Amino acid sequence: MKLTIKAPALPNIPWQPRPAGNEDLVWRYDANPVIGRRPLPRVTGIYNSAVVPFKGRFAGVFRTEGMDRMPHLHVGHSADGINWTFNPKRIDFVNKDPEITRHEYAYDPRVTPIDGTYYVTWCNGYHGPTIGVATTKDFKKFHQLENAFLPYNRNGVLFPRKINGKFAMLSRPSDTGHTPFGDIFYSESPDMTYWGRHRHIMSKGDEWWQGTKIGAGPSPIETNEGWLLFYHGVINTCNGFVYSMGAALLDLEKPWMLRARMKESILTAEAPYELAGLVPGVCFPVGCLCDAPTGRLAIYYGAADTVSALCFCDAGEIVENILAAGA
Repeated sequence: MKLTIKAPALPNIPWQPRPAGNEDLVWRYDANPVIGRRPLPRVTGIYNSAVVPFKGRFAGVFRTEGMDRMPHLHVGHSADGINWTFNPKRIDFVNKDPEITRHEYAYDPRVTPIDGTYYVTWCNGYHGPTIGVATTKDFKKFHQLENAFLPYNRNGVLFPRKINGKFAMLSRPSDTGHTPFGDIFYSESPDMTYWGRHRHIMSKGDEWWQGTKIGAGPSPIETNEGWLLFYHGVINTCNGFVYSMGAALLDLEKPWMLRARMKESILTAEAPYELAGLVPGVCFPVGCLCDAPTGRLAIYYGAADTVSALCFCDAGEIVENILAAGA
């Protein structure tokens, strides 16, 4: 199908063509994982991390875990989106109010450029998990804003532009632990401080792969058919949760309205690095690069809560299959 994507061209997007004979909608980078589990001293995992284009290269905010298994956020840079270097010091978020910057833990970041500013959202420890928010323009200084919501909440994902003049965010209300439930909600804010007009978007599916809970992945991609949303779906098996990737379309002008979603997952844990690690059986999409003219997408995902991996797809093919599946 002819799909129009409202985004800049990205001619240096990391990319591999679909392998011959592969009929999957999403295919893996053949040299995965792109980031191994120990990229820094005394780090035993780096995953569920966000990547964006930055000054002709790429920058990102990465979840790391040390030997104490506490998660923190670090900055990474890359010329090609494949080979990365990392700041060994975790991000020092600043704000004059020490209550805002009180650090318990930070994980699963997303990075979204809006009007020339890069907004970082993450699961922030504040008497339980909630959505932390910060801004940066240079990936050196990070100014932390108020937490978006009360505990407990996860998977805070911003839209890349304002909707009807308001900032817009997806989130998944949760509980204090490994939430055995979860739907995706929409919220808006005039100033990135006060959030309201909460709207339910979609619930877990009847299909087994997403029958326990769902959560938003990378920032939605604006297309002429609606907002393309990649998300994770979870099944509870006898060996624990298994995370897969799904895709949906949200209405362009009213993103709290689900237009269509696929009934099958488009990536599930099969590769050795997805099946073996700190938490086996996890494909957790968090970052997505897009080359609008070609429709090429490169999606970064956490594998087995241990390493960072990369997969590819064609946006037109994904949207065509979503529309064929219906709501």
